[in-house]
Amino acid sequence: MATWFHEKGFTLIEVMMVVAIIGVLAAIAIPQFQSYRRRAQDAAAKTALHQLAKAQEDYYLEYNTYKANQANINTSTGWTVEPAVVVNILAANTTSWSAVASHSSSPNNWTYSSSSRGLQ
Repeated sequence: MATWFHEKGFTLIEVMMVVAIIGVLAAIAIPQFQSYRRRAQDAAAKTALHQLAKAQEDYYLEYNTYKANQANINTSTGWTVEPAVVVNILAANTTSWSAVASHSSSPNNWTYSSSSRGLQ
């Protein structure tokens, strides 16, 4: 009896099938991962705006006005933003305020306006 019937290992066809299956799974998983990642980045920007809204309301309760200067809000309320999120306060006065935020890795911008009652 020949000994080649008892040798162990994978044939070339089996290895090629495994590589093809992994390729198909990767083709499906990578775009999904990118979508999840972008949604997480957008959620970080939205969270920063909601936290700013709380900080603005805390500032308003103390000083009876909203503040356009982020440094004053940081100092008086302790509001902070993660480094990858950029928040700009567009306008603020005694009755309303608005701001825009985005994550550095996401193309989306999110706007919060107190006069329009929240996130847009």
